[in-house]
Amino acid sequence: MHQDSEKHLPWFILREIPFLGNRACKKLILEFNTPENILSAPETELRRVKGISKKIIEGIKNQSRYKKAALRELKAVAENCVKIATLDQKSYPPLLKLIPDPPPVITYLGRFEDSNSRPCLSIVGSRNATSYGMNTSRHLSGQLVRAGFTIVSGMARGIDSAAHQGALAGQGKTIAVLGSGLKKIYPRENQVLFSKICENGAVISEFKLDTEPLGRNFPVRNRIIAGLSLGTIVVEAEKRSGSLITARLAGEFNREVFAVPGSIRSRRSEGTHALLKQGAKLVENEMDILDELHQFVHVQSPETPVKAKKNKPRMDKVECIIYKMLDPYPRHIDRIVETSRLESGKVLAALLDLELKGLVLRHPGNYYSISEE
Repeated sequence: MHQDSEKHLPWFILREIPFLGNRACKKLILEFNTPENILSAPETELRRVKGISKKIIEGIKNQSRYKKAALRELKAVAENCVKIATLDQKSYPPLLKLIPDPPPVITYLGRFEDSNSRPCLSIVGSRNATSYGMNTSRHLSGQLVRAGFTIVSGMARGIDSAAHQGALAGQGKTIAVLGSGLKKIYPRENQVLFSKICENGAVISEFKLDTEPLGRNFPVRNRIIAGLSLGTIVVEAEKRSGSLITARLAGEFNREVFAVPGSIRSRRSEGTHALLKQGAKLVENEMDILDELHQFVHVQSPETPVKAKKNKPRMDKVECIIYKMLDPYPRHIDRIVETSRLESGKVLAALLDLELKGLVLRHPGNYYSISEE
C-alpha cells in the first residue's frame, strides 16, 4: 500500500464505523489527538468521552470489519488522482475546523490547500433563478474575487453556477462543494464548469467517490459551504430553500449573513426578504460586503485587467419606450403591449431589435427582461 494510503487508512476506517458521525468524531479527535489513538483506545477511556454511545464504542472495537471497505475507497481515490485533506492537517481550513461537525475527511480535485491563503465568501441562491439573480450573482462574485476573496458555492444550477462563473471570469479562485461524490458530477450539464473550477480552485466533497446526488446530501453539504466562509450572501431564495439552511448555519457559526433584495412580486425573493427582516445585511452592491469585511480586503492587483465600460447601442423612439418599461424580472409581451399602448407588431419588432443589440433577453413563453451583462 502507498505510504499516503497507510497514513489515511485510520481516517477512512473511522468514516466506515456505523453511528460515528462528524460531531462525535471531532470529540474523539480532541480527546485522543489522532485516529490511530482512537482506534487503539481502551473501552474504559472511550466511555469517558461525553456523547460517545455504546454502539460507537462497539464499532471501534470491531474496526477490522470495516478495514476492507476503507481500503477499497482508498484504492478508488488513488486511481482517480483524488487528493485528501484530514482534520489533523495544517492545510485543513481553520474556519471549517471551528464548526461543531466538520468532515474528518475531505476528498478534492484542484488546489484546495490554497483555500487558506485567501478568505472565503459563499454565494448561494435559487436553482430556478431569474436573469436578475444570475447577473447579480456573477457581478458580485467577479467583484469580490478582485478584492481578494475566494468564492464558495455548491455548483448547483442557477445562482451557484453563476457565482462560480463570475469568479472564473474575474480570474479569481472558487471552491465548489458537492452534495455527491467526486465521480458523480451534478448537475451533469456542469461538466465543463467542474473542469474549469478544478483548474482555478477546487471541487470538494465529504462523500465517498461514488455517492449519488441524493436529496438528503445537500442540506448536509450546506454546512461546509457556510463553515468555509466568513460570510454567506443569498442572492435569490424562496421561503423553503436550501439557501436559507446555509444562511441559518452561517448565523449559528457566528459568520456574517448578507441578502440581496429583489422584486416584491417575485416568490424567488421571499426568502431573501425574510432574511432581511431577521437582520441580515442588505446588499445593493459589492461595497456593502466589502465595507463589512474591510479588514480582509486586498487591493486589486495591477495586472488584473479591468473591463472597459461599454456604451449602450443606439435606440430609436419606440425601442426607448419599450426598454424603459422592462426590468430584470421577465414581463409577458401582452403586458408590454397593454402598458405601452403601441401596436403589437411595433412592439415585437422593437423587442427583436433590442434582443439583437444585446439589451433585452427573451425567455420561454414570450417573456422579456433587460440584459444586465
